[in-house]
Amino acid sequence: MFQIGVFLKPIVGVVMIKRGSRSKAWQGPRLPVLIACLGLILVVSILLMGENSEKPNSSYGLVNQKWNSFDSSVQFNPTVELRNGTDVIWQIPDSPKAVFFLAHGCNGRAVHFWDRSPNCPNCIGLPEERLLVLHALSRGFAVITISSAGRCWTLGEERLVVREIIRWWVERHKLEKLPLVALGASSGGYFVSALAKGLRFSSIALMIAEGLFDQMDIPEDYPPTLFVHMPKDSYRQRKIGEFLEVLRNKGIDVAEIECMEFPLSRNFFTDRIPGLEQANSTKLFELFQEKGFIDENGYMRSDGRRTRWKEALRESNAIFLNKNLVHHVQEELNLAFAYHEMTSLPSEQIFKWFETHMS
Repeated sequence: MFQIGVFLKPIVGVVMIKRGSRSKAWQGPRLPVLIACLGLILVVSILLMGENSEKPNSSYGLVNQKWNSFDSSVQFNPTVELRNGTDVIWQIPDSPKAVFFLAHGCNGRAVHFWDRSPNCPNCIGLPEERLLVLHALSRGFAVITISSAGRCWTLGEERLVVREIIRWWVERHKLEKLPLVALGASSGGYFVSALAKGLRFSSIALMIAEGLFDQMDIPEDYPPTLFVHMPKDSYRQRKIGEFLEVLRNKGIDVAEIECMEFPLSRNFFTDRIPGLEQANSTKLFELFQEKGFIDENGYMRSDGRRTRWKEALRESNAIFLNKNLVHHVQEELNLAFAYHEMTSLPSEQIFKWFETHMS
């Protein structure tokens, strides 16, 4: 199967989706049309594969994924509140069509999803988190983010607290008639999988998390579930395969998106990170080449967390990186290696999943 880095596993364009329910028999077009379509797909596939046949070119998803892609359509204007001892940061677009709850991973906070602004002076706006919010707002989703009480989410009282915060917020803003969806990453994914038993979501997405389906009774009305994961994490990939079958056997609609590694480039960091200049993006790329952190094709040799790039940066006299952007660079390195990181790259597919389950 031809891979383009972020793909759904019925067929949508050149991106493949694998769904839990059986597809209806497809009668197909007439033969000349079919031959023409197959020829076009072959040409597109060859172009996407490029010169490197050893690894899938997963930079495909980056084409329209620059940090400022939404400047002309939507702006951050969040409201920050304290509820039950935790941060609640939210924004409601004009004429919202759904409510979107986002749960961060371990060491994450609600402030990571929003750019710094007069309304939120402590907001950080990490690259992947902020783009998920911008995608949501641009599609008419009201967004609510909540910080966990500790480093990671817990499944006892905290689950009840968050459930009541969401219900209180939805009722306060008279959004009760709108579909409710959720996405949780890593620890947040486990949390959302459990939260979905006590809060009626129209669908959920679990990112880099297999969920807690072997630790709980799964009701028949459990929401349609999309798994967004990175196959390099073979243990999690195997568990997701098992849980896809478990949920499918319960009659629950399921699907998965696999996110693959992709190469760095001289423009990569400036395209993905607000405030990082082109000159520094180029210098970072060249530093990674010099130190052997990337191979001859630009792929990370190791996860960003295990790469000693911060030491190399301190030793370099040519790069002066704003210390506030170190976490941002780290996140994008982890994303490029594609083992375990929040990702906004399949946002189009994620929100289509939500939208197809809102009726």
